[in-house]
Amino acid sequence: MKSHPHSWFGIVFFTLIFYLCLILCSFWIGAENHSMLHLVGFVTVLAGTLGSAFASYPTTEITTALKVARNSYCIQPPTKKEIVDALLDLSRKSRMDGLLALESEEERVSIQFLRRALSMLVDGFTVKELCDMLNNEAYFFQQRRAQHERIFRHLARLALTSGIAGSVVVLIGILANNSDSAMILGGIPAALTSLLYGIILANFLFIPVAENICTKTHEELLIFKLVTEGVALISRDYNTLRLQTALESFVAPQVRDIQHKSFQEIHDQYGTFKRT
Repeated sequence: MKSHPHSWFGIVFFTLIFYLCLILCSFWIGAENHSMLHLVGFVTVLAGTLGSAFASYPTTEITTALKVARNSYCIQPPTKKEIVDALLDLSRKSRMDGLLALESEEERVSIQFLRRALSMLVDGFTVKELCDMLNNEAYFFQQRRAQHERIFRHLARLALTSGIAGSVVVLIGILANNSDSAMILGGIPAALTSLLYGIILANFLFIPVAENICTKTHEELLIFKLVTEGVALISRDYNTLRLQTALESFVAPQVRDIQHKSFQEIHDQYGTFKRT
């Protein structure tokens, strides 16, 4: 896995720009009271959201979801082209030296799922057993990620609900304790700040994080499928050209630059690879 710091930079940069625009709007609308800045409203929304979240899920589930969210922005999975190239190299070595020769490649492979698949292949698992185990692992990976995504979508609903509740409570307090219409109208902006913070947290923080987890999960599941298919074909002793043709369908056409080679070119490449 490769680090991917640019996402964090973009998120922080555009989030700061967004909040700066809100603050400037607040100064422009009412310079004397800064109506969009209300600490009590923000604390109310945050406390309501987190309190309900910890009441809904175990602490370990929430901390794990936070780690998954961080990794979804900080770590970039390998590209499909890199996976295809790795599988083609493993196929060449397998056809030259046999499946047992792949045992020495396990430690060199940096992709954990591919390393696990190679380990099962070298240990003599049948194609059906290998595919069943890898598909089960991908299935439960998807279930865990769906739970983490669901936590952030639930946080979005809680933030919006907490914002509405905070605004209603403040409005009730204003209407109950004041008979002057001017004072009531003056307190409405402060009451609406809780709703504003709830909308911001829900739609500009929690939902984007959930969508990012969903997107990265689909990318990794496609990689799992690619690895499973590739290792299964290697175990069936597919030649490199047929393997290349089967696997390149996983790569998007606009980034597909795999070139078909003649039999003589592949034979010469085998000889060079074996000598080195």
